Amino acid sequence: MFSHTSQPCTFERDSDAVMIPSGDRVTIPAGTVGYITQALGGSFTVFVDGNLFRIAGIDADAIGKEPVFPPSLPEGATDDDIENLLWEQMKTVYDPEIPVNIVDLGLVYRCDMEHDENGKRVVDVTMTLTAPGCGMGDILVDDVRSKLELVPTVDRVNVELTFDPPWNHSMMSEVARLETGMF
Repeated sequence: MFSHTSQPCTFERDSDAVMIPSGDRVTIPAGTVGYITQALGGSFTVFVDGNLFRIAGIDADAIGKEPVFPPSLPEGATDDDIENLLWEQMKTVYDPEIPVNIVDLGLVYRCDMEHDENGKRVVDVTMTLTAPGCGMGDILVDDVRSKLELVPTVDRVNVELTFDPPWNHSMMSEVARLETGMF
């Protein structure tokens, strides 16, 4: 399961984790030994006792890594600046089994930002999954929502999961196809 790029780790404290691919939430106790198999987008995939777990960036200190800090905007940022940051934030959400972000995988169908009646920014995202039965679906949706809620001046984020149209390999960016060897 682990490759030459895996890094051994010992949990320094109890840590929340999500089992891959079921999506079950568990606590990994301090002292547990594992291997970091993926460290992309501010979260970590860790192999422990024959299972894969996702560790959120906020819990990175549990495995001896630096916690991930929220994004920032320059003073006087425009709507375009904020929209660009929204897309950059979504590029930090990775499928825990495929080392490619969800934007390059083609899982994000739409990301719109508007101002509500009070002038606050509201973001609406429509996305899909690589497979309808993916147990990580709720986790990925929550990742998108929580990463976009970190963008300064964004008041509310709505994420809709759809399977119409169903995802297929042709939706991947050229970069993603090269990274995965799917031409």
